[in-house]
Amino acid sequence: MKVNAVVCQGHGVASGKANDPRYPDGTLKAQCKHFIEKGLDLNQYFLGTINLDIAPYIFKIKKPKHFLENVNWSEYIPAENFYFFDVSLQFNETSYKGLIYMPDPATKAEHFQNPTILELLLPRIEDLKYGDVVMLEVIDAQMELIRTPSTDYK
Repeated sequence: MKVNAVVCQGHGVASGKANDPRYPDGTLKAQCKHFIEKGLDLNQYFLGTINLDIAPYIFKIKKPKHFLENVNWSEYIPAENFYFFDVSLQFNETSYKGLIYMPDPATKAEHFQNPTILELLLPRIEDLKYGDVVMLEVIDAQMELIRTPSTDYK
């Protein structure tokens, strides 16, 4: 399924922009070695997420490409589970392949997301900025995007 999405500002903890003293280089850098140990190498992607607002859609998890259980990546929070889904993003007539990165809401300790927000791991995309409209494509067998009557999820 393809939908338009808007690039929006996230919490900044994945990339380290939030200046959280627990994760000075960002949570993704801290998580990567643990993901590799469980069979998922993210080194081809920029170690920060692109946050997309897909409103008026919300997502439903079906069958992720990767599901990593009990990842004990931080001394500050309990172990977490992570979902990853194939994704394609089109911006300025170029298509970028990557993954949707989703800490399992059932095990996530902090930095919760609005249900219309997806976090993407992609190669660095020059000139992409907050407010840009992009085309997002997900694989229906992995994730369902459901149109909702309301866009008030705040």
